[in-house]
Amino acid sequence: MYSVPDQSGRTAVVTGANSGTGKEAAARLAAAGAHVVLAVRTPEKGEAARTEILDRAPGAAVEVRRLDLADQASVRDFADGLEGPVDLLLNNAGVMAVPEQHLTVDGFELQTASNVLGPFALTLRLLPQLLAAPAPRVVWMSSTAAWTGRVDPESPAVPRRYHPQLVYGATKLADLLLANHLARVADDRGWALRSLAAHPGVTRTNLFANGTAAGGGAPRANPSFERFLPLQEVDTGAEPMLLAATDPTAAGGTYWGPTGWGPTGLLQMRGRTAQVRAPRAAGDAGLAARYWTAAERVTGVSLEATVPA
Repeated sequence: MYSVPDQSGRTAVVTGANSGTGKEAAARLAAAGAHVVLAVRTPEKGEAARTEILDRAPGAAVEVRRLDLADQASVRDFADGLEGPVDLLLNNAGVMAVPEQHLTVDGFELQTASNVLGPFALTLRLLPQLLAAPAPRVVWMSSTAAWTGRVDPESPAVPRRYHPQLVYGATKLADLLLANHLARVADDRGWALRSLAAHPGVTRTNLFANGTAAGGGAPRANPSFERFLPLQEVDTGAEPMLLAATDPTAAGGTYWGPTGWGPTGLLQMRGRTAQVRAPRAAGDAGLAARYWTAAERVTGVSLEATVPA
């Protein structure tokens, strides 16, 4: 198991930290000495997760704050209410394969809002506080589903056609594009910020089960999935995100995930964490820049307004 280095004196914001890989990552960061902010949609569930984390790490500094990534006003309020430097931002929360297209209060498709546009706006709104930290990192949670993804910078908020799994894959490719673009911006501007991406392989969480939870890639209890997918537990599934967030050797612009094979011959399904290969489209700097600009346009949150060059 990956041993998280000492995080004393550091503040970590973990979205979707009430369950799955988010809760596991938050617990291990807290045990390593970080002040952890559990950014959750339902505070009651966040408080229950906080109690569990404190049982594992008595005396840890853990607080709960409400954040609904599908609501841009909630993203703004969360960022405005957070004080002091932020050392780590783990964009972990997400929804998966919502059966029918649903539009949020902002008019965004739900998966796109929760998985991409919410984390994007949150990252930009927290960027001044991230840059105030000595060695900040942003980790974007992607998925093996990114290999099926196609993004459309001309229609970033609502897909032209809705298919639950394909839209999910598009959001996870978008996360990789945003992670890589921010890494390039940081490099161009000489920032100490590292922007990285990770994915959990096929991990036993409630993401499939309820469509609104944070985490990895399999239902908590579904015999048909368990029969065909090589499920791993959250302690292993959280490791790519934790390594990307805290390993000294993890460079900006890199992608971390499991390296083991599944029974169908697919790679990156489970097992030991390492730097892994991303879909070719994720490395398209032009596409990433166009998508970033489109995300700025629809969210109304821009890099230049937040941190002028």
